[in-house]
Amino acid sequence: MAVLLQVPDTSKLINAATNGLQQASEKINLWSLLDKGGWLMYPLYFLFAAAIFVFFERLIAIKKASRIDLNFMNIIRDNIMTGNVTAARNLAKNTDNPVARMIDKGIQRIGKPIDNIEKSMENVGKLEMYKMERNLSILSLIAGIAPMFGFLGTIVGMIQLFYEINSTGNFELSVIAGGIYVKMITSASGLIIGLVAYVGYNFLSTQVDKTANKMEASSAEFIDILQEPTR
Repeated sequence: MAVLLQVPDTSKLINAATNGLQQASEKINLWSLLDKGGWLMYPLYFLFAAAIFVFFERLIAIKKASRIDLNFMNIIRDNIMTGNVTAARNLAKNTDNPVARMIDKGIQRIGKPIDNIEKSMENVGKLEMYKMERNLSILSLIAGIAPMFGFLGTIVGMIQLFYEINSTGNFELSVIAGGIYVKMITSASGLIIGLVAYVGYNFLSTQVDKTANKMEASSAEFIDILQEPTR
């Protein structure tokens, strides 16, 4: 008894799949897709641009503030221990970072009670922290309101879609599905922008905390230097 085996033409299947992928790529274009989101995409564009600008502006500022010479405190120690307070002051004054400015304030208060020196340095440290954290709240704000803008765009779009369906009486599935996916573009965009801003905010906050730890360590070391001669 003979058994006939029919082998499908694989080349036709591959060509069909390739054509399907090409058609899908032609139908889905990022810029044309975003353009269909409507006028509420423009506030989202603005929020995205603001998030990127604030992130890189703060990143550069925080990186600059965190650059601290490893030998800085050693030189300060040597100058103070030898009584050359003027040289220590000049070094701190000519070094552009938060630690140096905080140490400079401490050197200016040498001779006063330790509590007063610590308080003065703490006040400078708070000002330096404020400078580093400046505009970080903008990223936090964008992370919160960008998804809301996106959701608002989807709600407005859905209202328009159902109004058109009610006016025209066209209940075809293709029309409804096409309208829904277009209106959800704003929600997807808002969520992505909010996620980018949230990640950027937390990353920069971590960098600020690292710099703050360096400032606290340097402040404690400076107080120890002042107390060494009396030990």
